[in-house]
Amino acid sequence: MATIPMTNSQSTAGSGPQSQPPITNPAFRTFLSRLTSSVRQGFSQRRPWYELIDRTAMARPDNLTDAYSRIRKNFSYFKVNYITLLALVLAFSLLSHPFSLLVLLGLLAAWLFLYLFRPSDQPLVIFGRTFSDRETLGILVVLTVFIVFLTSIGSLLISAILIGVAIVCIHGAFRVPEDLFLDDQDPANSGFLSFLGNAASSAAIAAAPAVASRV
Repeated sequence: MATIPMTNSQSTAGSGPQSQPPITNPAFRTFLSRLTSSVRQGFSQRRPWYELIDRTAMARPDNLTDAYSRIRKNFSYFKVNYITLLALVLAFSLLSHPFSLLVLLGLLAAWLFLYLFRPSDQPLVIFGRTFSDRETLGILVVLTVFIVFLTSIGSLLISAILIGVAIVCIHGAFRVPEDLFLDDQDPANSGFLSFLGNAASSAAIAAAPAVASRV
């Protein structure tokens, strides 16, 4: 019996379009690359930690005006170090509450892979129901507001941030800044501000094509 060979188009007719895993999305990889580069550039400008913990430079401020002046000068000089300490306090708080950490990671992953970097030609289908981009955005916004403001996760984040700010203010008030060469370090300080701007703009630039395709 003669067999009829199937052509390539016939053999692939029944198979739908191959979906691309979100993590291999070029926009997502660009986002990670730019964000990593900005973070490395920013942290390369941190001050030596021994200057931060120099006990010989610690002294009680004379009054509130002196304490405020010290905080301003020390924050201008130790900006990267202080933000690192704040991030460490936040990380420690989340690690001590693993459930909250998993929920936040899941929420971040939902924003990245279900909306920002999901290919626009691939609709979101959950339990057989197709969700439009507008519905997906609405669900994510409501879910974010509920998790951050209406659960204990929000209070955990606020408490950690307040503790970190308190540590920074106490150190800044007691650290005598006279031995710090603030005038010579102004370019680096402005560089860290540009680092924050670059990190934010990198995220916006990388996500812009994916978001624009849904507008």
